[in-house]
Amino acid sequence: MGTTDTVLLVALGVLAQVFGVLVFTLNSMARVTFSLLASLVCVGGVTAVLGLPYLGVVIVLMMVMEMVIMAVFMIAYMMNPAGLMPMSMLHNKRGALATSGIVFAALAAGIFLVPWPDRTASRPRDTTFQVGRALMAEQMLTMVILGFVLLATMVGATVLATHRGRYDRFGDDLDQRPAQDPAGGGVGR
Repeated sequence: MGTTDTVLLVALGVLAQVFGVLVFTLNSMARVTFSLLASLVCVGGVTAVLGLPYLGVVIVLMMVMEMVIMAVFMIAYMMNPAGLMPMSMLHNKRGALATSGIVFAALAAGIFLVPWPDRTASRPRDTTFQVGRALMAEQMLTMVILGFVLLATMVGATVLATHRGRYDRFGDDLDQRPAQDPAGGGVGR
């Protein structure tokens, strides 16, 4: 690993931790969501710098989609406006602080106490291929079928959910009075 990679690794690691701390210090769900997104994007960057660019990109893509969907649902369905009202992510502050301190100390001690194995073989040329083979060699058919089933489920749910719109009972120009239910349910109110 060269100097540039080392600097990038340290910078991304520090940024991931800073954004992770912001998750627990910001006071709205929307800000917390985007702070968590930034932290996880930095983690994807760390993974890419460590020599697994495929997994790094997958982490970034998954987290971006997940956090954007979460933000959209917060804006659409939360009782306060768009999850921007002040709130706190901290509950049981003393217990959480004690637990997180103990876990951090145990993990940090593990770094220095675990006997790390020495590399016995040369580094593989294509880590992306090896990860893909390890993940998909025996499960490729299952994953392909699951992909088609999930796609069909999403398309089917969308078709069923959008059979008619919110204002269909008022006609194309929204001037039909009294409103008629296009499903034939009689006069609406």
